[in-house]
Amino acid sequence: MEWHTFVGYLAASLTTLSFLPQAVKVITTRNTQGISLLMYLMFVCGLVMWLAYGLLIGDAAVSLANLLTLLFALPILVIKYRQG
Repeated sequence: MEWHTFVGYLAASLTTLSFLPQAVKVITTRNTQGISLLMYLMFVCGLVMWLAYGLLIGDAAVSLANLLTLLFALPILVIKYRQG
C-alpha cells in the first residue's frame, strides 16, 4: 500500500469513527435537544453525495468512509426528525 493510500484510509477511519460516540449517545438516550435538524439533514445529503462520488471515481476509501458515516448519522437524523 502506498503511503498516500494509507493516509487516506487513516483519515477516513478517524472522521468516520468520530461519529460513533454521538450515534451511540443519541440512540441510547433519544436526546437530540442540542442537535440541529437542518444541519443533520444537510450533512446526510452531503454524505450521500460523497458516497456517490466515491463510487463514481472508484475510490474505496471515500466510498467506505462515507457509507459508514452515513450509517452512523442516519439514525440520529431519523430520531431528531421524529422528535420534531
